[in-house]
Amino acid sequence: MGWVAEGALAGPYSALVMEIESDRVLYERNADEIRHPASLTKMMTLYLVFEALEQGRISLHDTFYASNYSASRSPSRIGLRPGDPLTVEEGILALVTCSANDAAATLGEGLAGSEPAFAAMMTRKARELGMSQTVFRNASGLPDSEQVTTARDMYRLGKALLKHFPQHYPYFSTSHFQYRGRSFHNHNHLLEHYYGADGIKTGFVNASGFNLVASARRNGVRLVGVVFGGNSASRRDAHMRDLLDDGFAQIEGREPSVQFAGFDQGWSPRLLTRPGERYPLSRGAKKKRVAANVAGARGVTHRILGHRPHHAAKGGVSAKGRPAKAKSSPVRSKSSKTSVAAKR
Repeated sequence: MGWVAEGALAGPYSALVMEIESDRVLYERNADEIRHPASLTKMMTLYLVFEALEQGRISLHDTFYASNYSASRSPSRIGLRPGDPLTVEEGILALVTCSANDAAATLGEGLAGSEPAFAAMMTRKARELGMSQTVFRNASGLPDSEQVTTARDMYRLGKALLKHFPQHYPYFSTSHFQYRGRSFHNHNHLLEHYYGADGIKTGFVNASGFNLVASARRNGVRLVGVVFGGNSASRRDAHMRDLLDDGFAQIEGREPSVQFAGFDQGWSPRLLTRPGERYPLSRGAKKKRVAANVAGARGVTHRILGHRPHHAAKGGVSAKGRPAKAKSSPVRSKSSKTSVAAKR
């Protein structure tokens, strides 16, 4: 999660609610349109951490050490300084509660040797999970115009976390954790205010607005909802509650009700707006601008996924749409006293 700008505009709206056992769609709007994931990115960072734990490549007590780069990531943070130790479990807790960007970068560097190499791993895993429209450029979700996803892809990732790592999924319902005498609280307030909620992740950057992937279980039924584009955390959360309520009602046999997001005004994300432009636009201008922005965002994705040739950065995605092979030979340790980060 990045700094919340005053008077933050809503990003382009997308939403999807599905029941995970049947993949039954209970609500859908713009679910395949390109969006910026913001800190929802950390869901994939955690997926790769959980996978490494299950494969025995790391343990919860292994220690990574913050580099100059990871310690310099902008808020949210837990305040890591260069050389500070961070256990794998502390990193997990920092991501699921306060969405710490310094911890996310430290985990990525520890697992892959560098954040670009880790981002390439993230994108490869996204393809394996069927997330065909998603590209990752960092471990945290800090702003990057080429880091994109869709509501449907985020649903797939949420479902994969639930299905593949049920033993680790309870981390997402952690209310707070302590690090160096400070207490960090979970940004996902649905955990406190929505019956059955037990995860998953919030996010915000100016380009996306306030995002949320939420999971809730009632009477043996689990729904996963995705919302992009809120203009405040509270309005995003209220909309998610409405969508989940309606989803559970449909499961009980009731007719779906039309849901309107109060923040769905057709705003353009700031990364795609024109300098000096004023809001709100007229209805006709909104439609033209939304169409132009979506086309522009798709163009970014097409370039990234290789539909048009481009020069791929080292550790990124190749011109043919395949993630470039990153050199990954970080030294790993089973001891909490030994650094597993790559040489810096």
